[in-house]
Amino acid sequence: MPSTEKESTAGLDRRALGIAAVVVAACGGLVLYGVLDTPDAPKKPGVATTAVTYEVTGKGKADISYESGGKQASTARAAQLPWKKTVRVPVDHSPLVAITLGEKGGRAGCSLAVDGRHVQAASAYGRYGRATCQGEAASPEATAAATAE
Repeated sequence: MPSTEKESTAGLDRRALGIAAVVVAACGGLVLYGVLDTPDAPKKPGVATTAVTYEVTGKGKADISYESGGKQASTARAAQLPWKKTVRVPVDHSPLVAITLGEKGGRAGCSLAVDGRHVQAASAYGRYGRATCQGEAASPEATAAATAE
């Protein structure tokens, strides 16, 4: 019996040693990753974005579609007016907001600002009235200059 007890202790020691080796290897890998991933290493360029503020004025409700930086436009159905939203849009997208009034009609206006600069305004009138505001995409150079300030 004494030899079985020694064998089980030796097996336990080997398992503990194996687990310790795996933990040390994992820590070493993380340290090497941190050393190799220094700020001096070239990074993949990110997508440059710009702040776009959409604003819809008026009373009542309207359907509002706007460029939100995704693959598809975002829509706010029967949004209570006045309505305002600021989103980050890639500089290669043209910011756009479109409004559609309902059956009751009325009057509403849309406006668009890129990086705080007013770009365009339009008005919608009457039953199912429509208006669209679209701006030019900001150039990456202008966006970089604005961020540097």
